[in-house]
Amino acid sequence: MLINADLHLHSRYSMACSDKMELPVMAEEAAKKGIDLVATGDCTHPLWLKAIKEAAIDDQTIVIGKTSFIITTEIEDSNRVHHLLLLPSISKAQELAERLEPYGNLKADGRPTVRLNGCEIARIAKDVDAMIGPCHAFTPWTALYAYHDSLESCYGDMTDYVSFLELGLSADSDYADRIEELHRLTFLSNSDAHSPWANKLAREFNQINVPEISFQGLRKAILRQNGYGVTCNAGFFPQEGKYNESACIKCFTHYTLDECQAAGWKCRACGGVIKKGVKDRINELANFDVPKHPPHRPPYIHLMPLSEIIMTALGHASINTKGVQKAWNSLMEKYGNELNVLLNANTNDMDFLDSRILNAILAFREGKLIIRPGGGGQYGQIEIPRETRRTEKDPQKKSQRSLFDF
Repeated sequence: MLINADLHLHSRYSMACSDKMELPVMAEEAAKKGIDLVATGDCTHPLWLKAIKEAAIDDQTIVIGKTSFIITTEIEDSNRVHHLLLLPSISKAQELAERLEPYGNLKADGRPTVRLNGCEIARIAKDVDAMIGPCHAFTPWTALYAYHDSLESCYGDMTDYVSFLELGLSADSDYADRIEELHRLTFLSNSDAHSPWANKLAREFNQINVPEISFQGLRKAILRQNGYGVTCNAGFFPQEGKYNESACIKCFTHYTLDECQAAGWKCRACGGVIKKGVKDRINELANFDVPKHPPHRPPYIHLMPLSEIIMTALGHASINTKGVQKAWNSLMEKYGNELNVLLNANTNDMDFLDSRILNAILAFREGKLIIRPGGGGQYGQIEIPRETRRTEKDPQKKSQRSLFDF
């Protein structure tokens, strides 16, 4: 069974999150994106855990409409490293909350900060039968490689229990597979969404071959047992991410690594702090000059949210303008979900669209987008060529079509 899964989201109880991050809204928006399995997020927060219990069919099953949920949480350790935990049941989520409660205020934030290190959190995860891996592993804030040079430095004698790594928006498989110690891990590409809308939820996701949509089915896939596994990661071009290149966090001036070191990580333009980019951090850690993918590594498909493609094509400042919403809704009505539009729908049938939008979809499929890399907390900027000629045959690559079948 092939499913599309976004395994890292948050709830309305996490800081800087939309109050619309509620299970029914998340379920509805996931269906529009073509996503089958979505993370609950924040399962240690008492009010959110209560909402999860109310929505559940039983201790292990949460299904709303066409969307299934997997119980998850993100935890910040005492060294500011973030960890993603996937849990088998509501009762195990309750047990996890009870184990963490002495070490932090679980009511303060859906993404709790606890007075435990990575090794201690991993040991608790194992005790409650949860899976664990580092979140957005390369970003310069709250990430594994922001504060450690190796998995073992973070997880100690629990390193072998870590089974996956979340790439984050500023990295892809080509980046991560330059680091030899990561070759054994399954890579996940998740949204870390703070709102349920189309440009956030499932902006990164995974196609996974599972025996069934359940925690146990997902575990077999992540551990690559019995022929199951992640068959494709999909997400941002790394340059789109907010921390791809080293840049000032105040004025966003970009610097090479040598320039950063010469300037003492202080911006010459405004005096602000320069934050090391993911690209430079991986160059520091890399064992290989080019990526060496292990045999189990699936392809990585670069995507961008359809609403942002439309917004950029029309020259609008927001995805919420009437023009963007009208075009997006018309595409959903005709093709069913966003992934179908981006990867499968025949562009010869899109004559009802504004020509600028059609041109942008073609440019995306043909790899002609121009990307100005992000850095310092500012997303990369996408530019669309003025014209992309449409051939008689749909220009998308067969390899992409075969990966996603709707």
